[in-house]
Amino acid sequence: MRYKFSIMTQKQAEAIAFNWHFDGQYSFYNMDADQDDLEEFLNPKKRENSKFAVTEADELVAFFSYGKVSEVTFDIGLGMRPDLTGKGNGMEFLKAIINFIKSEFKPEKITLSVAAFNQRAIKLYRKVGFKEVDTFMQDTNGSTFEFLKMEYLC
Repeated sequence: MRYKFSIMTQKQAEAIAFNWHFDGQYSFYNMDADQDDLEEFLNPKKRENSKFAVTEADELVAFFSYGKVSEVTFDIGLGMRPDLTGKGNGMEFLKAIINFIKSEFKPEKITLSVAAFNQRAIKLYRKVGFKEVDTFMQDTNGSTFEFLKMEYLC
C-alpha cells in the first residue's frame, strides 16, 4: 500500500467515530466506547495538528496521532479501519508511521501504549522493534484496564 498522511478533517473524524465498529474484544477500540475519548476525537481544537488521516488511493484506511513527550520522544496512537485489521496490513502501516514521524520530527524514541489483552497488536509492535518498558492501569470505557507501554529507539 502507498499511504498518504494529512491532518485529519472533521469529516474524517466523524467517519471514523461513527462508522468504524470493531467486533468482539476489539470493540474496546470503538470511539463511542468512551464518551470522553469520543468528545476529544471529534473536537477540532483538541485534535489540532496532532491527528492524521491515513489514506490509500484517496480512501480513508487508518489514522494516527502523536504527542510530544520531550524534545526527543514522541508518543503515538493509531487505528486501522476494522475491515482491514487482522489481514497482514499492520507491518507496512506501522513502518510508514514510524518513517513519517522520523522524517518530520527526528525523534530518538517513539512510544505507544496498548491494551494488554491486544496480543495481535503487541506481537506486531515487537516484530517492528518496539520493546516493553512498563505496565499501568488506566480508567477508560467505563472500567479500569491494564496497558503495556512500549518504546522504539530510532
